[in-house]
Amino acid sequence: MKKEFVIGVTGASGACYARRLLEVLCREANVHLIISDVGAEIAAYEGVSLSGFDATYHNINYIGAPIASGSHKFDGMVVVPCSVKTLAAIAHGYADNLITRTADVCLKEGRNCILVTREMPLSKIHLKNMLAAEDAGATIMPACPAFYHRPQTIYDLVDMVVARALDHLGVEHTLAKRWSGCDA
Repeated sequence: MKKEFVIGVTGASGACYARRLLEVLCREANVHLIISDVGAEIAAYEGVSLSGFDATYHNINYIGAPIASGSHKFDGMVVVPCSVKTLAAIAHGYADNLITRTADVCLKEGRNCILVTREMPLSKIHLKNMLAAEDAGATIMPACPAFYHRPQTIYDLVDMVVARALDHLGVEHTLAKRWSGCDA
């Protein structure tokens, strides 16, 4: 049986991460996709299309979607990119749209909820919200690619971040070279 995941795209820069995650997950799993209005605007501004994937697209305001209930079994969620506004809502249980409600379901049901935050610098408020979300069970995964794999393109950097999210979802991949030590 195929795994089932939810991807939420919110209003932060970095839609390329969401697109790459969709490219991989839609081949391997059943995917539900929720895009906030600002997330869609920023993706368009960045020249990133999030349409045409073999995914179930949900309206951000449709709280009646199956994924909004703990009785609907799915394997995890990634909010990518995760704006600090969405981070704050998730950290404090403010489930006012389908992304934050589905994240709330993940946390209350003990499912994998990954927040790929995209902001810098971080204020004390952001850091406290990250800690609160982590305390509630979320995995905080800032979009900070490594460089030991000697990236040649922007896509190599994107793949490094997406690879870490896939690792935490338990999805096999070959997107990025794994650290094997160095000869110092």
